[in-house]
Amino acid sequence: MPRLIDPGDQAAIEPAELVDMLAASRIDVRDEDAFAALGPSLARLGRNRSFLADAAIDALKQRRDDAARARGYGPQVLILHPPDGRFLVRANFWPARGDAVFRASGPRTFFYDLPHDHNFPFLTVGYLGPGYWSDYFEYDAQQVTGVPGSPAGLRYIERSRLEEGRLMLYRMRRDVHVQLPPDAFSVSLNILGQDPEQPWIDQYRFDIAGNRIEAGLATTASEVLLTIAAQMDGNGRDLAERFAFSHASARMRLTAVRALVAAEADGEAAGRWLDRATADPDALVAQNACRDLEMLHDKLRNGGGSAGAA
Repeated sequence: MPRLIDPGDQAAIEPAELVDMLAASRIDVRDEDAFAALGPSLARLGRNRSFLADAAIDALKQRRDDAARARGYGPQVLILHPPDGRFLVRANFWPARGDAVFRASGPRTFFYDLPHDHNFPFLTVGYLGPGYWSDYFEYDAQQVTGVPGSPAGLRYIERSRLEEGRLMLYRMRRDVHVQLPPDAFSVSLNILGQDPEQPWIDQYRFDIAGNRIEAGLATTASEVLLTIAAQMDGNGRDLAERFAFSHASARMRLTAVRALVAAEADGEAAGRWLDRATADPDALVAQNACRDLEMLHDKLRNGGGSAGAA
């Protein structure tokens, strides 16, 4: 489960002071102990019982909620310090089942009942209310292929909640949790660690009952753009082929292969792309290519024409 950290007992600080502390730190966010050492500073912000109401009012006046939406965050997030290449600071709001916003939006809006890990580390402290519940698991990211339906190796740890003042470090690609609504409206504060490689680090949704990977959650803009480019003759197709067989990211290689397949009108040609991809050294690419190739062969045997939906 997430690493518990002693929050200390130092005096409360303002958000700007926390931002200054983060700016002055020279840690590598991938260093677990160094990142954990920032936790007591977040706890100090958590002892400031007035700043969040002021920040919420300011956000409403400045329409900063639009900025949060633009970054892909849902209605439960208030950005306190925008991404600066190393850190992001935010407040998260967690409604209870009986709250109007929960009834209006449903559980998935707040990531409830969604088993997942994270492709970044983050510190969190309970700020207000009893705190959301979580069923906590751990897994070894080095032992999974990432293929949907493949074993996840999840180990159940416990169910607990993020109470006021409780300080934890969620470890990247190790801690898995299923968040459940709090008993009453709650708020947590986070420091997210950022890394240039983060967009290419996999994040998963899990099937808890089957102890399997259900799907990947991480997608980059480059993957979407490549899918479009592959539909064009010339440079776009050439780029997709190069990415399919030489890109450093296995996920991008798989995306490129599937983009090439989708661009083919002829099933035989599509099959050649998939057959070539079955030799990829990464299981994510090779196993998905094998599965897609089998589906394509079934489709062609049953009279299907184009390859795009393989």
